[in-house]
Amino acid sequence: MDLIDGLKAFVATAQTGSFTAAADRLGMSNRLTSKYVAELEQRLGVRVLQRTTRKVGVTSAGEELLARAPALLDELDAMLSAVTEDSRGFSGTLRVSAPVTFGETYVQGLMQRFAAPHPDLTIDLRLNDSYVDLAAEGVDLAFRIGTLDQPTLKMRKLGEIQSVVVAAPAYLADHPAPKRPKDLAHHGCIIDTNRRRPAHWVFVDGAQEIAVTVRSRFMVNSARAARDLAVAGQGIAFCPRFVLGDDLETGRLVSLLDGFDPPGHPISAIYLEGRTLPLKVRALIDFARTDIRQAGIV
Repeated sequence: MDLIDGLKAFVATAQTGSFTAAADRLGMSNRLTSKYVAELEQRLGVRVLQRTTRKVGVTSAGEELLARAPALLDELDAMLSAVTEDSRGFSGTLRVSAPVTFGETYVQGLMQRFAAPHPDLTIDLRLNDSYVDLAAEGVDLAFRIGTLDQPTLKMRKLGEIQSVVVAAPAYLADHPAPKRPKDLAHHGCIIDTNRRRPAHWVFVDGAQEIAVTVRSRFMVNSARAARDLAVAGQGIAFCPRFVLGDDLETGRLVSLLDGFDPPGHPISAIYLEGRTLPLKVRALIDFARTDIRQAGIV
């Protein structure tokens, strides 16, 4: 058994809590993952995992190993990458997480552009509106919109997502356009429940912050669905600009409450605290900072 394979199998199993999940992360069979851990324990002369019929736990010896092994593996990956990637380009698997709509609208294109010069690089893009556990899922980097309040994670801010209040001309033909945020109380609004406070819309008038509670006509857990309902004339939507495409330029949607700019929401690259970032992850962050501006997302 290769010691590195044993350590990788142990770390993946300890972080995910099962041999099956670890095998999925490592791209190998459940049997081989279990075999590598057993051989590692034989080599060390101690048990690092406690097996039960329902789950896998970490022993005290395993906890000490788990505190050191991930950083060691990261350093090894970084060293090998520095030797090989300068001449051959990036290789291996890069696991990236992003919110569903932002991922479909922008991140999948970003990853295509980043991967284009690196034919040996495999992209594993996972779209989920829930905040995934980076360690348990084996995710190298997550794109997140909003503030970060998890001390075990580190953040690189890429910019700010701007939102726009919009409605279709057909809707405005039957309803007077709101002139001030408080006028939204007289309209049926399309609420994106993915927002932290979905029916609480915030605007800025000079130095003053204005918050209004809107009345919902439709509630959806997708910014793209909110945009589609607005285009169909079903009410007023509060959409991030990236989902609108050319709707404002073509007149499919009309921007409302101009002058009452909603505060922006930070878009950030998130990764685990304390780990040494592989060269390809650092390169992706730098690439994203430039690409996101060129694409007009922020």
